[in-house]
Amino acid sequence: MVKSYLKFEPLKSFGLVATASSNLVWSSKDKSGTGAGQAVVAANEEVLVWDIKKGEPLGRWRDENNKAQVTAIAQSKIDLDVYAVGYDDGSIRLWDSKITTAVVSFNGHKSAVTMLAFDKAGVRLASGSKDTDVIIWDLVAEVGQYKLRGHKDQITGLRFVEPEAQIPESDGDEVMALDTEASEGFLLTTGKDALIKLWDLSSRHCIETHVAQTNGECWALGVSPDLTGCITAGNDGEMKVWALDIVSLASSGQKVDLSQAVKFLHDRGTLHRHSKERAVEVAFHPRRDYFAVHGVEKSVEVWRIRSEAEIKKTLARKRKRRREKAKEKGAVDVDMGEDEKADDVANADISDVFVQHVIVRTTGKVRSVDWAIGQGKKDLQLLVGATNNLLELYSIVGKDKLKTRTEQPDYNRALAVELPGHRTDIRALSISSDDRMLASAANGSLKIWNIKTSACIRTFECGYALCCAFLPGDKVVVVGTKEGELQLYDVASAALLESVDAHEGHAIWSLQVHPDGRSVVSGGADKTARFWDFKIVQEQVLGTTRTTPKLKLVPLRILKVSDDILSLRFSPDSRLLAVALLDSTVKVFFTDSLKLYLNLYGHKLPVLSMDISYDSKLIVTSSADKNIRIWGLDFGDCHKALFGHQDSILQVEFVPHNSDGNGHHFFSASKDRTIKYWDADKFEQIQRIHGHHGEIWALAVARSGRFFVSASHDKSIRIWEETDEQIFLEEEREKEIEELYESTLTTSLEQDPDAEGEKQEVGAATKQTTETLMAGERIEEALELGTADLNVVREWEELKRTNPNAAPPQRNPIFVMLGNISAEAYVMNTLQKIKAAALHDALLVLPFASVPMLFTFLNIFAKRSMNMPLTCRILFFMLKTHHKQIVASRTMRAMLDGIRVNMREALRKQKDEMGYNIAALKVVGMQMAESSIKGFVDEKWDEEREKEESAAVRKRAFVDVS
Repeated sequence: MVKSYLKFEPLKSFGLVATASSNLVWSSKDKSGTGAGQAVVAANEEVLVWDIKKGEPLGRWRDENNKAQVTAIAQSKIDLDVYAVGYDDGSIRLWDSKITTAVVSFNGHKSAVTMLAFDKAGVRLASGSKDTDVIIWDLVAEVGQYKLRGHKDQITGLRFVEPEAQIPESDGDEVMALDTEASEGFLLTTGKDALIKLWDLSSRHCIETHVAQTNGECWALGVSPDLTGCITAGNDGEMKVWALDIVSLASSGQKVDLSQAVKFLHDRGTLHRHSKERAVEVAFHPRRDYFAVHGVEKSVEVWRIRSEAEIKKTLARKRKRRREKAKEKGAVDVDMGEDEKADDVANADISDVFVQHVIVRTTGKVRSVDWAIGQGKKDLQLLVGATNNLLELYSIVGKDKLKTRTEQPDYNRALAVELPGHRTDIRALSISSDDRMLASAANGSLKIWNIKTSACIRTFECGYALCCAFLPGDKVVVVGTKEGELQLYDVASAALLESVDAHEGHAIWSLQVHPDGRSVVSGGADKTARFWDFKIVQEQVLGTTRTTPKLKLVPLRILKVSDDILSLRFSPDSRLLAVALLDSTVKVFFTDSLKLYLNLYGHKLPVLSMDISYDSKLIVTSSADKNIRIWGLDFGDCHKALFGHQDSILQVEFVPHNSDGNGHHFFSASKDRTIKYWDADKFEQIQRIHGHHGEIWALAVARSGRFFVSASHDKSIRIWEETDEQIFLEEEREKEIEELYESTLTTSLEQDPDAEGEKQEVGAATKQTTETLMAGERIEEALELGTADLNVVREWEELKRTNPNAAPPQRNPIFVMLGNISAEAYVMNTLQKIKAAALHDALLVLPFASVPMLFTFLNIFAKRSMNMPLTCRILFFMLKTHHKQIVASRTMRAMLDGIRVNMREALRKQKDEMGYNIAALKVVGMQMAESSIKGFVDEKWDEEREKEESAAVRKRAFVDVS
């Protein structure tokens, strides 16, 4: 009988606040009612929504089919519930935050999405990627419109520029807005190739290109809310200011012929940041004259745009100084015209317009910032996401709040989300004996978690922890640090009980509690293994005669070895102690006498971890040489050497009780981001477990063997649970081969693009995936079945003319099973089931031989008016794709004539129906207006108030300097 195993599946992930892979977005929508707003952040493959005030997660967006990391987030300004999220594999998903569901998914980029931007109406989305392409997506039709090529490196900035076209009125200087529906607007992009490009989306080509940075690379783009200017930032703290001629840009959409001399972007000068690090982001405040800029350091610089009056004052001061200097030099004549020109605001030096307001010093290195705009809050608020798993909200005092001109603006950290995760990588995990608590230790912190609720119960400050373990009773945790200290922490009282300098300043790489629970052994870089006994000592309370019991570590014995100890393990029967040394050997000693029992040679690099099976018969060792070795503890013979992973194997651990009961199954975790499940008797890999996005530092298996916990460089702690689903090794191997084949198939299709298309500035937004390939196969299969059925039915109808009593035809069982549906209905159902975003790619898979069959069905669809939008879309796409071949074929041309007649008739009917309905709606509207049905709410009140607010706060200096 074939042996089967039980599968381990991901149960939950926690310990994450925000990952450094993506930007963050502040949202004013407040489900919790605390009024502080929400932070929408990336958490590896998920998106988390945090309540900033409570520090609690309000939502978790996760697609079960997605394993890629989130790399970009953008919020629609029209529908605040809609978010676009870009991923590491080039896919984009639109999420509805109300129902926490992915509404639409797009696939067009070959590598990670770096930038996302919605247009003003919220119906288009622009995405930039590391593959240097920009794709415009139509969110209503759910398709990619086109791909813009021009940048030579990854896209670092993206913004729609949609000005309202204005022309001067004939009788005065007032301006009048034009109808801009004909114009699709413009797009401003920057790339790592140091270029800034302005694209005309109506003609789909680049109308202007400038070198954005003089020092190599452009890393950030910030556009002012009124679109009159932008700032690009790169290396060495350099920021370039650009003025955007919005009026000329708006009117250019109405002109047919544009002379080459017209320039819309003008270089206004260079600003220099306080920090010389490369910039990451430039974020303008949506309502006030401030912008934030930051690099990868622990600070955010907030700059202020001066008002026109302030600039004039500065210019007047400079003019006065110039005159005084001229007088000192004895120059009698001062050119007044020159002074007048210098006094003009438009000619002001850029450093007079932009001034540094304040530098916000943050706790961790900054990854992303966003302005928090609260209800009725006068202070500036800045949400900061750090690279060390932390969210902070800073309040900054604005210029208007300063009492004197010399007073320096201040800031303070108002709120933070930090408790639900470690600041640094977790280096050790330990599960309590009842499988209810988990201890995770990192550099500077030890946290105790409730495994069931995944809530953080306790947080302790500790040294640089390298190993930890629960002591018997699960009330005390012992931690071994890099500084050579053993620290005891009481979980109940959240206190440090004792700290012992155990290894005289040398790192403690490993520790383990003796199976009898009365002592602990620690191994360190001082080439010793030290045994410690637990003693309860009555300690006197200071200032009283009372005593209190306290747990102490009392040294028992010392085992000296020839090299640093990296790992040590007691055998469960407590007879033996295995010690792994830096010289790549493992030595096994008798626990009682500390005499050498076995020497295990074989690894080429040091053994990083090891474990002994629960029947004390096997020892498994993992090494930096990527190999796992299984040894017998009776004679020390190597049963098998397995090439386990693609990188160093950091942890191995046996499962206490598996289905056989002998406990010979074990897990291995590696730097290659995978966990593997092995059978030590058959020397077979049972399961490969993917999920983490970084090196897996620690792993702990529950005492029950029903689940295990892993911790990684991606800051997440993940629990994997044993399910009832069975694994058969043959099937697993086949699945792995299929996955490998599918991945190589799609990449080979991607690497063979149309050579002509690659050189063009505009391309089709297509990408072949396994989903589109399968959809194409389904269409072809449906066409073949449908064509065969049409022929059968046609033959039967001809037979009926000569023989009215002819028996009905023998149709395909599929049609009969689906309720005896017609062939065209079956083909239409197949086409409707394919996602709109994947339809074009699926149709590209069809061979040209299948196109006549498809056109036959399109003719039937047109004749019967079946889903006309889809029919038209398929027809136009196929005509565009196979135009030359279709025109060259006589039969196809004859077929097209028939389709044209039927299509026009069907569309004319629909047009008449729509016109009739629109007219009816207008009549109903007029009747309602006549019966004076009015609401009690002034609908225009909100709009008027917003206009007043924007008029008060949006008088930007960009207008003056452009």
